[in-house]
Amino acid sequence: MTPSLPPAWLGLVAIGFLLPGCGSMGHRDDAYAGLPRIQERQEVVTAALSQVGTPYLYGGAAPGEGLDCSGLTQVAHLAAGVRIPRVSTEQQRAAARVTARPPGPGDLVFFRIGPGEYHVGLMIDRDRFVHASTSQGQVLVSRLSTPYWQQHYRGAGSYLD
Repeated sequence: MTPSLPPAWLGLVAIGFLLPGCGSMGHRDDAYAGLPRIQERQEVVTAALSQVGTPYLYGGAAPGEGLDCSGLTQVAHLAAGVRIPRVSTEQQRAAARVTARPPGPGDLVFFRIGPGEYHVGLMIDRDRFVHASTSQGQVLVSRLSTPYWQQHYRGAGSYLD
């Protein structure tokens, strides 16, 4: 019988693989340089990354059990003591717009992926974001710089500015 890690450990393992290390990526705190509320941003990012691999569930807001995109961002913010709306369109409407700088760790990124279909993710660094993917059926990390996400990008917002 092969021993398995408890679910909480899986999130920590995922974080270890996803956070940049030394070398060309630089120190992970560099991504936070110049951003307000660094401690809360780190808590939000860590909470979101701990959900990597959690199944996608429409309307889901249960960490480790099932999340949709806005459930993930809401749960991550709550881990840092920040309350945000439940639905992605409301999250975008209520967030402070990020326009004077590129989106960074802890910021939300918003997408329109189809007629009446909206999506939200949470930035990990200046390019990667974590989100609950309907097409992949789980919480995962993607790059904002990919053509698909650039084509559907509708802006960034923050509850941590």
